[in-house]
Amino acid sequence: MLLVKDLLYEKGNEVWTIAPELSVREALEIMAEKRIGALLVVEAGKPVGVFSERDLARRIIRALEAPLEQPVRRYMTSPVITVQPMQTVEECMGLMTDKHVRHLPVMEEGRLLGIISIGDVVKGLITSHEKKIQQLENYIAGVDYAR
Repeated sequence: MLLVKDLLYEKGNEVWTIAPELSVREALEIMAEKRIGALLVVEAGKPVGVFSERDLARRIIRALEAPLEQPVRRYMTSPVITVQPMQTVEECMGLMTDKHVRHLPVMEEGRLLGIISIGDVVKGLITSHEKKIQQLENYIAGVDYAR
């Protein structure tokens, strides 16, 4: 069974964060520089939201003032939904589907360990299924040779 900790082991635990009072412009500059689609919004060392390209695209249409100068807090998804390292990837897929989110910070005992995206989850599930298929094929091939 594939766990969240396995995904973090593969992708690493580097997380790019931003404070909620910083501007959308600053967030977009960081995202462009780091070539990422979302930032974890952290206040006093705790995740309080996720700011993504999708958040901006969906909410910008409603903003009457210049959205790039507004604080990230205004556009982030909150409250933040987190997972723990020992949760299964299948559970994460269910959470992402049910809550309509694409990023899940990984927390353990109040500590941020990393962040996983829908892409990480899908990649992990595909890899896991490919390994199971290979194991089954090897098993079947082994049984055939025994005859």
